[in-house]
Amino acid sequence: MPSLTRKMKKTGTGLRGAAVFAAAAAVTLALSGCTRLETTAPSSARAAADAKARAAFGTVDCRRAKCIALTFDAGPSENSARLLDILKEKRVPATFFLLGKRHIDTYPQLVGRMADEGHEVASHTWTHRILTEIEPDEIREELRRPNEEIERLTGRRPTLMRPPQGRTDDTVHEICRELGLAEVLWSVTAKDYKTTDSDLITRRVLDQSSRDGIILLHDIYDGTVPAVPGIIDALKKRGYVFVTVPQLLAPGKAEPGKVYR
Repeated sequence: MPSLTRKMKKTGTGLRGAAVFAAAAAVTLALSGCTRLETTAPSSARAAADAKARAAFGTVDCRRAKCIALTFDAGPSENSARLLDILKEKRVPATFFLLGKRHIDTYPQLVGRMADEGHEVASHTWTHRILTEIEPDEIREELRRPNEEIERLTGRRPTLMRPPQGRTDDTVHEICRELGLAEVLWSVTAKDYKTTDSDLITRRVLDQSSRDGIILLHDIYDGTVPAVPGIIDALKKRGYVFVTVPQLLAPGKAEPGKVYR
């Protein structure tokens, strides 16, 4: 999944990040011929940790288990309560990359519920501005505001963020490092922003899923939440264990300023 660099923004050669499938393994993507986006795979994050270290989250050790992570962008929304009910019923943790304006500030009680029920609560910026197209001080503001609100509502400051449309560059990396944030992209996308067909969303996820996968969905769209029970059931039958993104990396830890996929 290519990301737009500032150079690419000027030449107009960039691809919309959310429209391209991401590779599951750690890869280095050549972009405009000279700029590279280096990403770290979950397996690499785990391998970099002490081999004797215990996985830091519960009883799941993704060095041995066949793990996969469900992630949801751009909520909370009017669909999030139902999604949380499903995840609770299925005993599945997720990672939520939340938007600020008209989301966190509209459904603060759902932010608290996400944290209380064991999900990872992370940032998707305040207003979904494309970070590679704005100035450094504006990037800081886009990241600072949701961090502060999430911390106020949950008692825990986010350590993860997802750049809108997956677009990032060296400036974004530097500011994320400054703010203590690691960037998380994805390896599976259902393109649920383009369809309300829950069966199609389910098929797309199942077709792309593999060990250490990071699944990108959006609970703001009408077809997505109805697809989640079938996705969970089918992947469990295939032997997958659902974890949050930090669980997927454990005993490694997401490092601020780095990009994970």
